[in-house]
Amino acid sequence: MSNENQKFCQSCAMPMDGAAYGTESDGSKSGDYCNYCYNGGKFCADVTMQQMIDLCAKPMADATGMTADEAKAQMAAFFPQLKRWE
Repeated sequence: MSNENQKFCQSCAMPMDGAAYGTESDGSKSGDYCNYCYNGGKFCADVTMQQMIDLCAKPMADATGMTADEAKAQMAAFFPQLKRWE
């Protein structure tokens, strides 16, 4: 999951290639977060890291062909490296 050249949302780990970035409070593009997680300078949902993992497991599994449990395990290892969850 961690390709050094690949940029990921620093909240949900969605690959940011071609993704819509969230916005800061001044309307500028966030350099760190996708529009699903962050808009207007605020996170869209007040969730724990585990809640975010649970929310993202099915979309990640569907996109990659892994099981939801495999997706959760991979995210549990990767999410602590993301800015939101440090």
